[in-house]
Amino acid sequence: MIGVVIIQKEALHRWLQISLAFSHHLRLRLSHDRLTVNAGYMAYVTLLSLVPLLTVLLSALSAFPVYDGVAQAVQKFVITNFVPASGEVLETYLNQFVANAGKMTAIGVSFLFVVALTLISSIDKSLNYIWRVKQKRPLVVSFSIYWMVLTLGPILVGTSIAVSSYITSTVVFKNGVTDQLVPGLLRLLPFMLTTLAFLGLYTLVPNRPVRVIHALAGAIVGSLLFELGKKVFAVYLANFPSYQLIYGALAVIPILFFWVYISWCIVLLGAEITAALGEKSMWRPQHRQQSENKMDRVIDSMAEMGIGAKTNDCADSAGK
Repeated sequence: MIGVVIIQKEALHRWLQISLAFSHHLRLRLSHDRLTVNAGYMAYVTLLSLVPLLTVLLSALSAFPVYDGVAQAVQKFVITNFVPASGEVLETYLNQFVANAGKMTAIGVSFLFVVALTLISSIDKSLNYIWRVKQKRPLVVSFSIYWMVLTLGPILVGTSIAVSSYITSTVVFKNGVTDQLVPGLLRLLPFMLTTLAFLGLYTLVPNRPVRVIHALAGAIVGSLLFELGKKVFAVYLANFPSYQLIYGALAVIPILFFWVYISWCIVLLGAEITAALGEKSMWRPQHRQQSENKMDRVIDSMAEMGIGAKTNDCADSAGK
């Protein structure tokens, strides 16, 4: 019994040691990468690219008659589940902006497409910087990936929502058991979608191999923080309506910017956690000790070589 207690204490001590080492390494990483500064930059680019991106996405969906009505469903689902407050006002403004953008000429639409690509390019650069990727993808490969995201992305999202709507409307889901299960699953759907989005972001965007288990850990942490942030932000806006009092009808603009900024802080934090988990040699005690031991052996070998060289020089001088 005493041996079991000792083993448990040693395991707890080891776990605490590893957690503290990882936390210290993560803190140094966040300070070096200036997470809040990058999040502010990404928030600015996101707001600049929001309307062009929505225009491109809705245009891609409207090109297929089978997706009639799905575009509005996707937009409503995203605003309802991922924007904590002022969703109805934001949806009204976005619909007006997208309608105005639809009246533009071919040159204007091309410009909107380029601006939408800017957002995806900024995400690519920010995440590759976090993973310390020095070798960039070829321009043709990057453009192909961005094009696929803008064209195939909305089609896949629309297909998934259409399939899920069809499944939930079938006879199988009309009995008493599923009537209780479906609402619970639908409440978990935003968390699951956010986790999958973060997982894909952390595994596919960096131009280097990323372990799925590390990306999943970062995605789960990011999703939990995102859901918590939505609730806290909604409570703050409901109880402290300072933005509405100051800006009036324009309050949706700073509210949206602040929420996008918080969202990017969470996304980049999850990326930092994922990248840090892959750097065990820099924070895990045994790995760091092995690296230090290897370095000590190299230094000792170099020192011995230097001493040996000096001894040979002295011997040659004495012989002469």
